Amino acid sequence: MKFRTFLSLFIILFFVISDQLLKLWVKCTMVLGENIKIYDWFHIHFIENKGMAFGWEFGGEYGKLALSLFRIFAVILLAFYLHQLIKRKESSTGVIVSISLIMAGAIGNIIDSTFYGILFSDSFRQVATFLPESGGYAPLMHGRVVDMFYFPLYEGFLPQWMPFFGGKYFHFFRPIFNIADTAISLGVFTIILFYRSFFEEMVIEEERQDVTASPSA
Repeated sequence: MKFRTFLSLFIILFFVISDQLLKLWVKCTMVLGENIKIYDWFHIHFIENKGMAFGWEFGGEYGKLALSLFRIFAVILLAFYLHQLIKRKESSTGVIVSISLIMAGAIGNIIDSTFYGILFSDSFRQVATFLPESGGYAPLMHGRVVDMFYFPLYEGFLPQWMPFFGGKYFHFFRPIFNIADTAISLGVFTIILFYRSFFEEMVIEEERQDVTASPSA
């Protein structure tokens, strides 16, 4: 197995397995809304969302189904694109790592939204039961994504001297997210940060191969 293939598979498996192990622990030990304070600035806070990363939602039951199907389609496209990148010698390893992170995160959240509804009972006012006799809390592809990382770095009123926002209540960082969301964010951020170096390296390598392959005059 080539190094870049191994690296990509390792990243995907590591993040998907880590994400699911933590979600299963939260789902099977905590009640919806329960909060475990690790530090003042870091809590494990159990919520579930019907939509996208960081608790954003895509409205309605049909919206939820459409989002689940879109995620699956997107992962198929990502897998194909990643396979092509690995095959191309001129592809940057950084791009492969970034796409692998995004794909791992997408798979992690797909598992929740596709299967958790039929595998678990509801977590409202109770710890969820795995494979309940009465059936799960939602049909296939209508499950909710488990989130738990909460970083209340600052919460309070801003100083009066601040322009525009002085004296207003401010809460940072409000979103609650999971390992899958973190993988997606890292992948996207890395591509944005190193976009030029990633793709300039690929273009230079392609041009060098074209020059090498072209017959001399």
